[in-house]
Amino acid sequence: MRQHEQQENIRPIHHQLDMHFERDSLTELDHRVRGGGPWDDWTLYQLAYESEESGLISTFDEMQCLVHLGQLEPMAHQIDTAKRVLNEMRGRAILADEVGLGKTIEAGLILKEYMIRGLVRKTLILVPASLVLQWVRELNSKFGIPAVAHKKAYMWQQSDIIVASMDTAKRDPHREIVMGLEYDMLIVDEAHKLKNKKTTNYTFVNELRKKYCLLLTATPVQNDLKELYNLITLLKPGQLGIQSSFKSNYVVGKRTPKNEVQLQQELSKVMIRNRRGDGGVHYTKRVVKNIPLTLSHDEQALYDGVTNFVRSRYEESAGDLSSMLSLITLQREVCSSRDAVFITLVNLFKKTAEDSPVRPKIWELVELIRSIKANTKAETTMKLVQDINDKVIIFTEYRASQEYLLNYLKEHKITAVPYRGGMNRGKKDWMMDLFRNRVQVLVATEAGGEGINLQFCHNMINFDLPWNPMRVEQRIGRVHRLGQQHDVNIYNLSTNNTIEEHILSLLHEKINMFEMVIGQLDTILEKIEKKGSLETSLFRMVMESRSKDDIRKKMDQLADTIIEVKSEVEENDPLQGIAFQGILNAASGSEIGEVRP
Repeated sequence: MRQHEQQENIRPIHHQLDMHFERDSLTELDHRVRGGGPWDDWTLYQLAYESEESGLISTFDEMQCLVHLGQLEPMAHQIDTAKRVLNEMRGRAILADEVGLGKTIEAGLILKEYMIRGLVRKTLILVPASLVLQWVRELNSKFGIPAVAHKKAYMWQQSDIIVASMDTAKRDPHREIVMGLEYDMLIVDEAHKLKNKKTTNYTFVNELRKKYCLLLTATPVQNDLKELYNLITLLKPGQLGIQSSFKSNYVVGKRTPKNEVQLQQELSKVMIRNRRGDGGVHYTKRVVKNIPLTLSHDEQALYDGVTNFVRSRYEESAGDLSSMLSLITLQREVCSSRDAVFITLVNLFKKTAEDSPVRPKIWELVELIRSIKANTKAETTMKLVQDINDKVIIFTEYRASQEYLLNYLKEHKITAVPYRGGMNRGKKDWMMDLFRNRVQVLVATEAGGEGINLQFCHNMINFDLPWNPMRVEQRIGRVHRLGQQHDVNIYNLSTNNTIEEHILSLLHEKINMFEMVIGQLDTILEKIEKKGSLETSLFRMVMESRSKDDIRKKMDQLADTIIEVKSEVEENDPLQGIAFQGILNAASGSEIGEVRP
């Protein structure tokens, strides 16, 4: 009875359905069965077969991502590094290659491989703010990885692969959101900034929930082996035991290890360090060309006048550091251009009390600047650019010098664009595109000294020389890196009878700075500057020297100190001789980011 009632209830529904059967396909099938086919187009079948075959994984140990890289052809050592991280380190590693060997490429290979294998979806990449867009571009163009730059709070949850600055991610309200998410992979660039356990950076990264983790740094040890211990503990807690046992087992002094063989074995489980000198990596030459300039009479009078003014103020301040900083700036600016020092002098004049005896001296210098008609450096730069007749990047420390150069080049029909701090990401990208595709010259301030890759350019002019050698090397590193196909021409403008003449002699002739790698240079400078800033030391030499011979002697003493520290660093480098991995012989002509024909 109940069944009968159910059927009655169903019937009205059936009556309401308008059912239609398509019989053409059945008729077609019956026709093919009776006729023995044809069943399908043979060409389509072959394509379907090849498609399925291409998706098969023949061996677990081989990299699957290499066939999906488009125009990128990784170097042998980069592929080998990625394999080791995947097969031996289970996705947790410190990539500690020396500068320029492609840590970003290695990280991209590892991320791509895990994504293809279905092991990684949600990824957070923390980098310095100036490198965010560079990382996004490299992942997008070279790996086909849909990474995005963080801009809004909602992107943390909506975007699977997000690149952000450490400073942004760790501050509220972003911190709470990021901490609430689980990441399949975390990548941290410039990871040596995590060396101190007591910093907010270290705590933040340590608390993030992550399955796989890559830490990228060219300098895993700078001052103390404890820094290395902290990085490895962040990556794999317990790998080196507790801190006291690590110290007793492996440390003689801050930078001096013991039991090197055992330490090498432990480090090789979590760290890979490729070196430039291990072979297989081809770098083009650096061709350094120093161009001495003789200032016009008025320009030399301005330099001498500013130097004497600064010296008198220095003597009055009795070496007070707070007063010295502004004087150092003034002394450096007068080496760059009259325009740079003009702005500082005018501002100083405005701040000085009207009854101060210093005020007339400042105004005298301002009036002297107004009388100067020539600009020896700008004229020389223009002639260089015309002779080079190719793309050139010009570096200057000061915005006023940059503006003057842009106008000067424009007046002489040379196309140029600026690159400086304060530009938003979009404008910086626009300037890069213009330089790459349309204009001859990029005039950059120090903001262009880091975070951009300019391998398509191989000519660089140092319009003025930073007093910190690290900044010089950072400038050169924009063009002299893997992927550069030409020898790099470095033109250093140096004005005679000024501090620039002595600084160039120090950097180029005395310590051969242009041949050092940045990691080594960084360590040398840190050891020297424990006794005080190098810039302050140079400034004191200028102020306290009464003759050209006097300052030359002081520079020679500084050079001897730097050479001594360099030897000490080379002898006591705790990573020297710990050959985590030799660089494999790369295919002939194969370089990072090489475009296939």
